[in-house]
Amino acid sequence: MQSKPVALKVLDGVTVSLMAVSVYLVLVFAPMEAVMGNVQRVFYYHVAAGWVGMIGFLFAVFAAVMYLWKGDRKWDVMELAGIEVGLIFSFINIVTGSIWARPIWNTWWTWDPRLVTATIMELVYIAYLMLRQGIDDPERRARFGAIYAIVGFLSVPLSFFSIRIWRTIHPVVIGSGDAGAEGSFDMTADMRTVFFFCLITFTFLAVDLLWHRVRLGFLADKVEQLKMQLSS
Repeated sequence: MQSKPVALKVLDGVTVSLMAVSVYLVLVFAPMEAVMGNVQRVFYYHVAAGWVGMIGFLFAVFAAVMYLWKGDRKWDVMELAGIEVGLIFSFINIVTGSIWARPIWNTWWTWDPRLVTATIMELVYIAYLMLRQGIDDPERRARFGAIYAIVGFLSVPLSFFSIRIWRTIHPVVIGSGDAGAEGSFDMTADMRTVFFFCLITFTFLAVDLLWHRVRLGFLADKVEQLKMQLSS
């Protein structure tokens, strides 16, 4: 097994440090929101998780296009890694949103356009993993997976713009929101500092996890190729 690259070790350390600082900023430095109270602190990680989840899916689209163009299996590995990382953070986004919604909306779930489209997006990419599991041939699996990743990405902008297209009670964090949004608030300077720091921190975390997942994927691909050689 190849040793961990020095750059990845440095990234691991930087990511851990940033996460520790972000916890302090969220729990101690950020002021308490006047109306929602402490539950508003979930917002910093909620938005950051949604941001990097979409970045993971966008990375997967890039890798899918590169695979269809180049036919190199390494891009298939990167595509799968991007979708898995995107799924993890999108799930965190949905869960933290429910934690926030319970005291603010008095329910864990409501059929709001943002919640519905975010859940559809998550299910679309879970179906992607199921599709891959159902195809044994590596080349066909990679080809069909790449096409699915590109088409499935349509669910990402649909989820992002849903609170700007339809009437919704979900607050718009940046920019003007619907007048009926429940839980909207204006960020103070300290809140904005914590907000953008968490976005940067989660971006580092996503890149770190993505790098580790790609390395694991390359090893799994080598094992699969060896198995095919032995069985042929």
